[in-house]
Amino acid sequence: MAEISARKRIWGWFFFDWASQPYHTVLMTFIFGPFFVSVASAYYMSMGMGEDLADANAQSYWSLGQTFIGLFIGICAPFLGAMADTTGRRRPWIYLFSLMYVVGAAGLWWSNPDGSNLLQMILVFGVGFIGAEFALIFVNAQLPLLGSKEEIGKISGSGFAFGYIGGLIALAIMLALFVAQPNGKTLIGLDPALGLDPAMREGTRLAGPVAALWYLVFMVPYFLWVKVDRATGKKASASVALSSIMATLRGLRHRASAAAYLGSSMFYRDALNGLYAFGGTYASLVLNWNIVLIGVFGIISGSAAALFSWLGGKFDSKFGPKPVIITAIWFLMFVVLVIVNMTRESLFGFELAEGSNLPDIIFFGCGMLIGGMGGILQAASRTLMTRHTTPDNATESFGLYGLSGRATAFLAPALIFTVTTMTGSARLGVSPLIGLFLIGLFLLRWVKPEGESEQWETL
Repeated sequence: MAEISARKRIWGWFFFDWASQPYHTVLMTFIFGPFFVSVASAYYMSMGMGEDLADANAQSYWSLGQTFIGLFIGICAPFLGAMADTTGRRRPWIYLFSLMYVVGAAGLWWSNPDGSNLLQMILVFGVGFIGAEFALIFVNAQLPLLGSKEEIGKISGSGFAFGYIGGLIALAIMLALFVAQPNGKTLIGLDPALGLDPAMREGTRLAGPVAALWYLVFMVPYFLWVKVDRATGKKASASVALSSIMATLRGLRHRASAAAYLGSSMFYRDALNGLYAFGGTYASLVLNWNIVLIGVFGIISGSAAALFSWLGGKFDSKFGPKPVIITAIWFLMFVVLVIVNMTRESLFGFELAEGSNLPDIIFFGCGMLIGGMGGILQAASRTLMTRHTTPDNATESFGLYGLSGRATAFLAPALIFTVTTMTGSARLGVSPLIGLFLIGLFLLRWVKPEGESEQWETL
């Protein structure tokens, strides 16, 4: 059997991003998330609530669901990573979490457009999202094995860029062929394919099964070409995994840069996830966009994400990941500031002409920055984590990275839930994200640009 080349291995690794991205792009941000809050809002209005209160309750329900999902991921991520490092085998875990991804995504077809099973919708979405996030931890842990320290930034950025292109194509297919506008036609003026009923929003609900099928097809190159497991011969042990985690956590007292980075990324990645989770719902609830217009917004955002992730990878390789991360955070804070101060009638307190489309134009620009800077931030963050780990403990380290990204994953949704409930405004509800970005930026002061890892190996 011919040996798999390094180039083919890298491309296989890229295909995980391509295969999994639709869960984030198509489902969470641009189709299912907005669909959920629009259904929930209509459900609450049918119970006699006013539109503003119904919108606030819909956003609160979505944010509360994300809170519990994030807590579960944060608690389990480092534990699973440590168990995988004990055995040296990651592929069996990726198979398991891939199954969760597919089952959760496919199950979204049974979301009722009348809002009668909102809890089921959140639970099924959570199963798939947990699978996607856990699989990502194990795949990220393979990054140090794909290239030299100097090459990792470019590989990470290119992987995210390739993934965003995949998510973009999947979103475009959904909008062109399946998701119906208010007039019952798709974006290109066709009846929804496969005889799907616009009144039952079947084209929108099909996003889940399409994401599941997309994942099944495009994970094939990954499983064929990425075979970098190093079996240790040891059995997975819960007690050994727990001891390893505790030892690593205690060791952070003597690793100031790693501790500061995990703390910093805990806050700024939580803020970014908040933007992803609530960007589409903001467009639905505040700007009153329909799902197709939100999808077009997603195409623009995804295009920017692909281009900027690729460019960010080049800047990462040249200047290092830390300055790239800092720049991206400043841009994203500016985006949140604009969003909080914009309604259909005003911008930063200045009234707009009736029927003005300036808020729509500005939010399209915000979408480009969210996608572009968000892609850069994720790719550079993954690179900086590799500088604080080694190939032998990469899964546990990325499990801790997953923990840092999810330990406060309840925080952004919980803060949005609290502020939305207190103010009765879905727009003001996203304001806490600015504070989370600022905390992350402050903690980066103690992070060494070169990290702490001295062991690198290219297979």
